[in-house]
Amino acid sequence: MLTLRPEHYDAMVATAIRALPNEGCGLLVGDAEGKVSRIVPSHNVADSAKIYEIDPKVLLRTFREADDAGENVLGVFHSHTHSEAYPSPTDIAQAPDPEWHYVLVSLRDLPTVVRSFRIRTGEVTEEVVSVTV
Repeated sequence: MLTLRPEHYDAMVATAIRALPNEGCGLLVGDAEGKVSRIVPSHNVADSAKIYEIDPKVLLRTFREADDAGENVLGVFHSHTHSEAYPSPTDIAQAPDPEWHYVLVSLRDLPTVVRSFRIRTGEVTEEVVSVTV
């Protein structure tokens, strides 16, 4: 399970909207139980509406800051501008860490749909996203 506060949810959606027409992306930081403490938006260095790439400087800085704070980089979020909130074949092939949470923000429909997945050796499993105060 992935646990977010409303402001985390809103930050991911806002990042996705600001990135249009490209995919938006960023990192999730928190504890080992999947409770998010902060969202770290990143410029999509792929500059694409079909794929995303976290800025390597943001990635390195976030890992260092999380380590210094005794936290973990829990995963990544990115948007799909015209498709459902489900990992594409490219997303699955490029999933770097089987322990990460992969959050998809779909801007295809209103209201915006946010879903989270685990991707392990090409197998996709949806997990519960809990938004709590």
